[in-house]
Amino acid sequence: MTGTASSSPPPDNERAAKRPKLDHLTSDSFKNGVFLAPMVRSGALPTRLMALKHGASLVWGPEVVDKAILHAERVVDPVTGVISYNGKTRAIFTTHPIGSASPELAVQAAKTVVQDVSGVDLNCGCPKPFSTHAGMGAALLTNPDLLCDILTSLRKELPPHITVSAKIRLLPSQEDTKRLVERIIRTGVSALTRSRAYRRLREIVEFVEGLGIDIPVVANGDCQGWEDAKRVKRITGASSVMIATAAEANPSCFASTPLQDIETTMIPSYLRLCKYIDNHWALTKFCISQFRSTRREVTKEEANKLKARIIKAKGFDELTDLVGSWSGEADFAEIADIIGSRRPRPLLRAGEGDSTDDGPPIATPPDRPNPEPPTSRAPLGPSWDVRIPQPAIITGSDMLTPTPTPKPIFPFGSQ
Repeated sequence: MTGTASSSPPPDNERAAKRPKLDHLTSDSFKNGVFLAPMVRSGALPTRLMALKHGASLVWGPEVVDKAILHAERVVDPVTGVISYNGKTRAIFTTHPIGSASPELAVQAAKTVVQDVSGVDLNCGCPKPFSTHAGMGAALLTNPDLLCDILTSLRKELPPHITVSAKIRLLPSQEDTKRLVERIIRTGVSALTRSRAYRRLREIVEFVEGLGIDIPVVANGDCQGWEDAKRVKRITGASSVMIATAAEANPSCFASTPLQDIETTMIPSYLRLCKYIDNHWALTKFCISQFRSTRREVTKEEANKLKARIIKAKGFDELTDLVGSWSGEADFAEIADIIGSRRPRPLLRAGEGDSTDDGPPIATPPDRPNPEPPTSRAPLGPSWDVRIPQPAIITGSDMLTPTPTPKPIFPFGSQ
């Protein structure tokens, strides 16, 4: 790599004697860390690996519907060892989040992938019609009996070393949120993630602590990176912090000092990694189109020209001069070595403590949508004529991800 490198090594990524491999997660694994949030399309495997390389404690894959998992074919790449769950023509493999509106299907789907994951996360927060029209995602918030039945069934049927967690949104009423939270944590989940509304979240965190149940609460939304996560944790009192948008733009945001000039410091390595693990080309282009960072040596014109060329390319081979050797094996091995050798990296160290007076109040920026959870009509969702297409396993249309991929996004104007 050339240009500005991440300063995440010592003490963040300081090398030490290799620790024993962490085979299983526990509830403590969800404490005092910074996580990559589940993101449709942007949560592709190469992005998750880059996030881990630069310091993410845990990473979530994008949501996959239970029925899609049940009908997928498990394939192990003999060269890379990457495990894929393939649809009709391409991989739909994910790690944690599962979208479900049925306890039985949720258990079947989780058991299908149980040998390849560390935990199963139930999506109870996505407000997109793709999830809500079938009673999944945020629609589950309007049916707490079903929501809790799914979590209870997952916890009962899965091995004890597989964690079960849930991601929700805060309800309009704080009292309703507390009642729902208490029901969820009594299902035996290992962790609970909530979106935005940081000031309200602190009250929920204190409520959970008052119940005397040691369940990590993870804050999610509008966090800019590792250093900003410290402030979010202090304000909310949450156990950990989850990052989405900032990581979509720059997966190295988990480092104390994220990479600058990612056109030279990250994108070439990202391309090599994508080709090595056989990441779908369209998905690779989409993820790169979202990347942006501060610049020190690369000009705006150079950055725009590079992205435009990548977007127009029809395959990896058209970009050989940008990456040098196409052997991504070294990039893959480097990431594995960093993950295996990294020492524990707590977000806040002993003595730093929590504080409610750490800067101005945090709120969702006015230009960012923050939809309320759906009403009691949510399971019905929009009328049939405006519904987003269902998954390939249902319709026969082989979509790569739950929501349709939009036209290429060029975030050049903001750079």
